[in-house]
Amino acid sequence: MPLIPLFLFAWALSTDAESVPVRHLQGTIHGFLVMRSDDGHVLASGDIIQVSHGGQVNSETIFHFKDGSIDDETTVYSQRHNFELVTDHHVQKGPAFPHPMDMLVDARSGQVTVHSTDKDGKDEVKSEHMKLPPDLANGIVPLIIENIKAGGATATTVSMVVATPKPRIVKLAISSMGEDTFNVEGAPGKAFHYEIKIDLGGVAGIVAPMIGKQPPNIQVWTVGGSAPTFVREQGPIYAEGPVMTIELASPTWTSAATHTGQ
Repeated sequence: MPLIPLFLFAWALSTDAESVPVRHLQGTIHGFLVMRSDDGHVLASGDIIQVSHGGQVNSETIFHFKDGSIDDETTVYSQRHNFELVTDHHVQKGPAFPHPMDMLVDARSGQVTVHSTDKDGKDEVKSEHMKLPPDLANGIVPLIIENIKAGGATATTVSMVVATPKPRIVKLAISSMGEDTFNVEGAPGKAFHYEIKIDLGGVAGIVAPMIGKQPPNIQVWTVGGSAPTFVREQGPIYAEGPVMTIELASPTWTSAATHTGQ
């Protein structure tokens, strides 16, 4: 479930890259999402559409903003023993995004291409062949969190390609923050709370002038059990952006649609 873009963010850690083991196989789903501003106003509605073909999964998460903007990320990954990224294509465009972006990561070939717009409004294309680590997590960060053993004392670290706008490899540190309580129509439940810590680290000299300040940590909640799932995320969706809340949503019905057989 590709919900965490982390455009221009970096985490400075020196660890060996290892793929995350598969504890829960992914299947075919179609879910609904909603994105709200910090004051609770709905900014965008979203869909996550995922199809499994044997050991490979195709997943798309797309948000349609009320102002016409689009945030669309399509991810292909393998789930044979470990989660391994195949490709990730992330597009952010429209008035909601001060710096529109189109980034394609081909993990197997190592080719990364970034289409962006400079301060003068001119299109820029950066394409590089990179040595990409096996723990690359573009588009699958929530999925990796769902497969972390609950209550782990140590942080799980993964790699990510970010655009600055030149593509670079950075690290994310995911830590367990305990459990929080929620309810569904009055019925109580518990969710595991995780925090993704972000630091400008070793690329601060390049990134800091572009984003101007230390980005806030990202908060993610999942429900555990035999079929763990993402339920909530809080954090910016682009560099220097405001904090957004993304949650699972359910359809609402018109009064006419609720009367069957008429």
